[in-house]
Amino acid sequence: MKKVFYYLRPHVPRMILGVTIKFTGTIMDLFLPWILSYLIDVIVPKENMAEILLYGFLMLVCSVVAWAGNVIANRMASGVARDTTESLRHDLFRRISYLSCRQTDSFTIASLESRLTSDTYNIHQMIGMMQRLGIRAPILLLGGIAMTMFMEPVLTLVLLAVLPFVAVTVFYISKKGIPLYTQLQQAVDRMTRVVRENASGIRVIKALSKTEYEKERFKAANRNIVEKETKANVTMAASNPLMNLFLNTGLTLVVVAGAFRVYGGKTQTGTILAFLTYFTIILNAMLSINRMFMLFSKGSASAKRISEVLDAPEDLETGARDHQDSEYHIQFDHVSFAYHSGRANVLTDISFALKKGETLGIIGATGCGKSTIINLLIRFYDADQGTIRIDGDDVCGIPFSELHEKFGIVFQNDVLFADTVEENIRFGRDISQEEIDQAIECAQARPFIEELEDGLGYRLAIRGSNLSGGQKQRVLISRALASHPEILILDDSSSALDYQTDARLRQALSENFSGTTTIIVAQRASSIRHADHILMLENGKEIGYGTHEELMATCEPYRRISISQMGGDGYEAV
Repeated sequence: MKKVFYYLRPHVPRMILGVTIKFTGTIMDLFLPWILSYLIDVIVPKENMAEILLYGFLMLVCSVVAWAGNVIANRMASGVARDTTESLRHDLFRRISYLSCRQTDSFTIASLESRLTSDTYNIHQMIGMMQRLGIRAPILLLGGIAMTMFMEPVLTLVLLAVLPFVAVTVFYISKKGIPLYTQLQQAVDRMTRVVRENASGIRVIKALSKTEYEKERFKAANRNIVEKETKANVTMAASNPLMNLFLNTGLTLVVVAGAFRVYGGKTQTGTILAFLTYFTIILNAMLSINRMFMLFSKGSASAKRISEVLDAPEDLETGARDHQDSEYHIQFDHVSFAYHSGRANVLTDISFALKKGETLGIIGATGCGKSTIINLLIRFYDADQGTIRIDGDDVCGIPFSELHEKFGIVFQNDVLFADTVEENIRFGRDISQEEIDQAIECAQARPFIEELEDGLGYRLAIRGSNLSGGQKQRVLISRALASHPEILILDDSSSALDYQTDARLRQALSENFSGTTTIIVAQRASSIRHADHILMLENGKEIGYGTHEELMATCEPYRRISISQMGGDGYEAV
């Protein structure tokens, strides 16, 4: 909750003004029954129409002030809730954007989406309600008790006798409700994950006729939410009937005691009427406070989940610059890494060195650690052992903005956005049209882009679903090349290209980007056979390193792959 209070600070003046207006309107509400009582008991018996009209007009003024004050204050409360949640949502999105990959894996994407949407909505509801009811309800409660005490102390004592039971009920049920709402939000996380998986894998689901299976998965996740929500709501809803029981019992006792006092001449009819009105006000105030505690319980659970993200420590801090003079552009020195501490290494004792402009090809079976090398080089994760250097600088000492500007990258499962082809290539960077044209030409994307209805202005669907696999890969390669990076990384980015297009791409890279250090992760030996160095991996370990010719002679697994893919002696005329 401390984080929520922090985001409320800029709005304190507006909140104080709103509280003042709300207080004024609420006080007017409290005066109405007293004026009515005085009118009935004192003014009406005088039979003075002028005074009756005067007090009637006074009640009208109080009603208008109360109505206007509540409307204005509620609008201001809504504005504070809106602006606070906007700032909170912005900072939460920003923090999520800077989480390390390890932290993102820990929270999970589905949970982060839930915290950014449903949890911030719960905060919005809580802030708005706390301003609307958090001021009005306590004033009505305390003010109503004070007015009844002033008018009829004996009956007030009857009323106060039931309030401790109400307070204990609200406290106990609210204490039980917060953990239940936390569990509910976790269930929402799980359903969000199922929805994301179905949305992203809809084609696979339809192709394999697994629609019914996925419907059952969603049904189970949905049922889990219903069960959690039912349990939380039933627990919190128990307060309403209990409070009604206590308060209506008190009301019954007040009516009985009041009847005896009127019969005995100790009080007047108007006073009893006003007292019952105040009792109704107190009852509604208690119900409002109960509703406020329900929203507070839900908001507190959401605030805790949001704070977990906002307070997440920096997992990848930039250390002191560690430079060693070196002739190599990229160096991996005995690097080992595991995604989860205590588990087996994904990479073990990996070492290689590339001079500027050289090309490294990485090949191996699925899951052998090829993409992990890329993740460590870009510093999405930090190596557990060993060092990684670029131009002699340890990557842990290079500021992220400086480090990431060195790269042009096509990831294995990369993303195209719902925008034009040109904007997907430019990607918000200061890149000239000439550089974009050159990148398109080199990536072999020009032929199909010219055939599109609007060329570079052609608008892509989400994830580029209106392009073929090969077309998407060529747009992604164009994006990576457009900024003329120092280091080009192609992570299995030509798997959907035919052999001729792949060969033309390699030729264009060697002619136009000869000064760029390139790392190519591939499943096809033909994509890397011309590389200056080839790294063969197996179960995260290096089993071969050298040129194509050297590995054909010394690395039997590489030789088998090459022969099986390219036939003959493992050489392909491309």
